[in-house]
Amino acid sequence: MTSLETAKMAVKALCERKGEDIRLIKIRDISSIADYFVIATGSSNTHVKSLADNVEFRLDNGGISVSHIEGYRSDSWILLDYVDVIVHVFSEEARDYYSLERLWQDGETVSIADIEEMPLQDLFPSQQQS
Repeated sequence: MTSLETAKMAVKALCERKGEDIRLIKIRDISSIADYFVIATGSSNTHVKSLADNVEFRLDNGGISVSHIEGYRSDSWILLDYVDVIVHVFSEEARDYYSLERLWQDGETVSIADIEEMPLQDLFPSQQQS
């Protein structure tokens, strides 16, 4: 599976749980830390955890294990490291404060419109909808 496919699965998992202002940024050409950042906002601390949990659940069931998780106890910024894809789930306040889109503005924003509209079974064919 390519890093873009992994990133798309993460985006879809965030869409499934109504993540807000989801962004997919290709950073492969400007950094060696990952190929893609996926960034989303949750409307509450519970929503932030729910978003992160769904990404981990969906990717794990797709055979992609998270390498490292940071911030799960903080409720305001949870980072899921999939080596080539790093998923950031923020509270609104934390996202405004850290402003990753500004820090990584030299990265290429990838359109997620097709991912948002894609049926779940197209990205998660072996998983039943929950």
